[in-house]
Amino acid sequence: MHVLVLGPFREHLNRYFSDQGDTVFFTERQVYEKDPIVQQADWIISYGYRYIIGERLLQQKSNKVINLHISYLPWNRGADPNLWSFLENTPKGVSIHYIDKGIDTGKIIAQELADFTDGETLRTSYIKLTEQIERLFTRLWPEIKANRIDPVLQQGTGSFHFVKDKERFTNLLSLGWDTPVSILVGKALQSDDGGLEQE
Repeated sequence: MHVLVLGPFREHLNRYFSDQGDTVFFTERQVYEKDPIVQQADWIISYGYRYIIGERLLQQKSNKVINLHISYLPWNRGADPNLWSFLENTPKGVSIHYIDKGIDTGKIIAQELADFTDGETLRTSYIKLTEQIERLFTRLWPEIKANRIDPVLQQGTGSFHFVKDKERFTNLLSLGWDTPVSILVGKALQSDDGGLEQE
Protein backbone atom coordinates (compact mmCIF):
# COMPACT_ATOMS: atom_id res chain seq x y z
CA MET A 1 0.00 0.00 0.00
CA HIS A 2 1.41 3.40 -1.04
CA VAL A 3 0.34 6.25 1.25
CA LEU A 4 0.92 9.94 0.53
CA VAL A 5 0.73 12.18 3.60
CA LEU A 6 0.17 15.85 2.80
CA GLY A 7 1.59 17.94 5.62
CA PRO A 8 4.62 18.05 7.93
CA PHE A 9 6.69 14.94 8.51
CA ARG A 10 5.40 13.00 11.53
CA GLU A 11 7.88 10.50 12.94
CA HIS A 12 5.23 8.57 14.83
CA LEU A 13 3.11 8.04 11.70
CA ASN A 14 6.19 7.25 9.62
CA ARG A 15 7.10 4.42 11.99
CA TYR A 16 3.51 3.23 12.16
CA PHE A 17 3.10 2.91 8.39
CA SER A 18 6.43 1.11 8.14
CA ASP A 19 5.33 -1.34 10.82
CA GLN A 20 2.11 -1.91 8.86
CA GLY A 21 4.08 -2.71 5.71
CA ASP A 22 2.86 0.43 3.95
CA THR A 23 5.15 2.68 1.92
CA VAL A 24 4.70 6.29 3.02
CA PHE A 25 5.84 9.60 1.54
CA PHE A 26 5.39 13.01 3.18
CA THR A 27 5.23 16.36 1.39
CA GLU A 28 4.16 19.88 2.35
CA ARG A 29 4.20 21.24 -1.20
CA GLN A 30 1.04 21.74 -3.25
CA VAL A 31 0.23 18.65 -5.30
CA TYR A 32 -1.88 18.06 -8.41
CA GLU A 33 -3.53 15.06 -10.00
CA LYS A 34 -0.68 14.53 -12.51
CA ASP A 35 2.13 14.50 -9.92
CA PRO A 36 3.94 11.14 -9.90
CA ILE A 37 3.63 10.92 -6.11
CA VAL A 38 -0.13 11.33 -6.47
CA GLN A 39 -0.35 8.81 -9.29
CA GLN A 40 1.50 6.21 -7.20
CA ALA A 41 -0.56 6.75 -4.05
CA ASP A 42 -3.25 4.26 -3.07
CA TRP A 43 -4.37 6.60 -0.29
CA ILE A 44 -3.83 10.31 0.38
CA ILE A 45 -3.96 11.64 3.92
CA SER A 46 -4.09 15.37 4.60
CA TYR A 47 -2.80 16.28 8.06
CA GLY A 48 -1.86 19.89 8.74
CA TYR A 49 -1.76 20.61 4.99
CA ARG A 50 -1.96 24.27 3.96
CA TYR A 51 -3.46 23.88 0.50
CA ILE A 52 -6.90 23.04 -0.85
CA ILE A 53 -6.92 19.76 -2.74
CA GLY A 54 -8.34 20.20 -6.25
CA GLU A 55 -11.51 18.51 -7.49
CA ARG A 56 -9.70 16.68 -10.30
CA LEU A 57 -7.40 14.99 -7.83
CA LEU A 58 -10.38 14.09 -5.62
CA GLN A 59 -12.20 12.59 -8.60
CA GLN A 60 -9.12 10.63 -9.62
CA LYS A 61 -8.67 9.22 -6.10
CA SER A 62 -12.36 8.80 -5.32
CA ASN A 63 -12.95 7.83 -1.67
CA LYS A 64 -9.21 7.48 -1.07
CA VAL A 65 -8.47 10.99 0.25
CA ILE A 66 -9.00 11.70 3.93
CA ASN A 67 -8.23 14.48 6.38
CA LEU A 68 -7.09 14.38 9.99
CA HIS A 69 -8.57 17.51 11.56
CA ILE A 70 -8.10 18.62 15.16
CA SER A 71 -11.65 19.77 15.79
CA TYR A 72 -14.97 18.12 16.54
CA LEU A 73 -16.61 18.68 13.17
CA PRO A 74 -18.71 20.44 12.02
CA TRP A 75 -17.32 22.84 14.61
CA ASN A 76 -14.24 24.86 13.67
CA ARG A 77 -13.78 23.92 10.06
CA GLY A 78 -10.96 25.79 8.31
CA ALA A 79 -8.06 27.56 10.01
CA ASP A 80 -6.90 27.49 13.64
CA PRO A 81 -9.49 25.00 14.90
CA ASN A 82 -7.95 24.59 18.35
CA LEU A 83 -7.83 28.35 18.97
CA TRP A 84 -11.43 28.88 17.89
CA SER A 85 -12.74 26.03 20.01
CA PHE A 86 -11.73 28.13 23.03
CA LEU A 87 -12.55 31.59 21.64
CA GLU A 88 -16.09 30.47 20.81
CA ASN A 89 -16.30 27.86 23.57
CA THR A 90 -17.45 25.14 21.18
CA PRO A 91 -17.03 21.34 21.40
CA LYS A 92 -13.39 20.27 21.32
CA GLY A 93 -12.09 17.10 19.75
CA VAL A 94 -10.69 15.42 16.66
CA SER A 95 -12.22 14.15 13.42
CA ILE A 96 -11.16 11.92 10.54
CA HIS A 97 -13.20 12.56 7.42
CA TYR A 98 -13.25 12.05 3.68
CA ILE A 99 -12.30 15.15 1.72
CA ASP A 100 -14.88 16.55 -0.67
CA LYS A 101 -14.99 19.81 -2.64
CA GLY A 102 -15.84 21.82 0.49
CA ILE A 103 -13.45 22.72 3.31
CA ASP A 104 -13.66 20.16 6.12
CA THR A 105 -17.21 19.25 5.07
CA GLY A 106 -16.78 15.61 4.03
CA LYS A 107 -18.35 12.55 5.59
CA ILE A 108 -17.06 11.59 9.02
CA ILE A 109 -15.12 8.35 9.36
CA ALA A 110 -14.53 8.74 13.11
CA GLN A 111 -14.37 11.45 15.74
CA GLU A 112 -13.81 11.85 19.46
CA LEU A 113 -14.39 14.61 21.99
CA ALA A 114 -11.37 15.91 23.92
CA ASP A 115 -10.99 16.90 27.57
CA PHE A 116 -8.64 19.59 28.82
CA THR A 117 -7.53 20.71 32.27
CA ASP A 118 -7.77 24.28 33.58
CA GLY A 119 -4.03 24.78 33.22
CA GLU A 120 -3.82 24.14 29.47
CA THR A 121 -2.10 26.46 27.01
CA LEU A 122 -2.56 26.59 23.26
CA ARG A 123 0.63 24.54 22.99
CA THR A 124 -0.35 21.79 25.42
CA SER A 125 -3.89 21.53 24.05
CA TYR A 126 -2.53 21.29 20.49
CA ILE A 127 -0.11 18.54 21.51
CA LYS A 128 -2.92 16.61 23.20
CA LEU A 129 -5.15 16.91 20.13
CA THR A 130 -2.43 15.72 17.76
CA GLU A 131 -1.65 12.78 20.01
CA GLN A 132 -5.34 11.94 20.24
CA ILE A 133 -6.00 12.06 16.50
CA GLU A 134 -2.91 9.99 15.76
CA ARG A 135 -4.04 7.35 18.27
CA LEU A 136 -7.50 7.31 16.71
CA PHE A 137 -6.08 7.07 13.20
CA THR A 138 -3.58 4.31 13.93
CA ARG A 139 -6.26 2.29 15.71
CA LEU A 140 -8.62 2.56 12.73
CA TRP A 141 -6.23 2.57 9.75
CA PRO A 142 -6.60 -1.16 9.00
CA GLU A 143 -10.39 -0.70 8.88
CA ILE A 144 -10.16 2.53 6.86
CA LYS A 145 -7.91 1.15 4.13
CA ALA A 146 -10.09 -1.96 3.87
CA ASN A 147 -13.18 0.29 3.47
CA ARG A 148 -14.87 -1.38 6.43
CA ILE A 149 -16.10 1.85 8.06
CA ASP A 150 -19.34 3.43 6.87
CA PRO A 151 -18.89 7.23 6.98
CA VAL A 152 -21.69 9.49 8.15
CA LEU A 153 -22.76 12.96 7.06
CA GLN A 154 -21.80 15.86 9.30
CA GLN A 155 -24.71 17.07 11.41
CA GLY A 156 -25.56 20.74 11.95
CA THR A 157 -24.07 24.02 10.76
CA GLY A 158 -21.06 24.17 13.06
CA SER A 159 -18.57 26.95 12.35
CA PHE A 160 -15.86 27.98 9.87
CA HIS A 161 -12.90 30.36 10.08
CA PHE A 162 -10.35 31.90 7.75
CA VAL A 163 -6.75 32.57 8.84
CA LYS A 164 -7.47 36.33 8.90
CA ASP A 165 -10.37 35.88 11.34
CA LYS A 166 -8.07 35.59 14.34
CA GLU A 167 -6.47 39.02 13.72
CA ARG A 168 -8.90 40.82 16.04
CA PHE A 169 -7.83 38.55 18.90
CA THR A 170 -4.05 38.83 18.53
CA ASN A 171 -3.94 41.09 21.60
CA LEU A 172 -4.95 38.05 23.65
CA LEU A 173 -2.06 36.00 22.28
CA SER A 174 0.87 37.93 23.76
CA LEU A 175 2.44 34.66 24.92
CA GLY A 176 1.89 32.99 21.55
CA TRP A 177 1.64 29.21 21.85
CA ASP A 178 2.07 29.48 25.62
CA THR A 179 -1.09 31.56 26.04
CA PRO A 180 -3.32 29.99 28.73
CA VAL A 181 -6.58 28.85 27.16
CA SER A 182 -8.44 30.08 30.26
CA ILE A 183 -8.07 33.70 29.08
CA LEU A 184 -9.50 32.83 25.65
CA VAL A 185 -12.71 31.04 26.59
CA GLY A 186 -15.73 32.74 25.07
CA LYS A 187 -13.91 35.92 24.00
CA ALA A 188 -15.24 35.72 20.43
CA LEU A 189 -18.80 35.68 21.76
CA GLN A 190 -18.42 38.97 23.60
CA SER A 191 -19.09 42.23 21.79
CA ASP A 192 -17.26 45.46 22.59
CA ASP A 193 -19.85 46.42 25.20
CA GLY A 194 -19.58 43.08 26.96
CA GLY A 195 -22.77 41.66 25.52
CA LEU A 196 -23.18 38.71 23.19
CA GLU A 197 -23.01 38.95 19.44
CA GLN A 198 -26.01 37.67 17.56
CA GLU A 199 -25.42 34.45 15.62
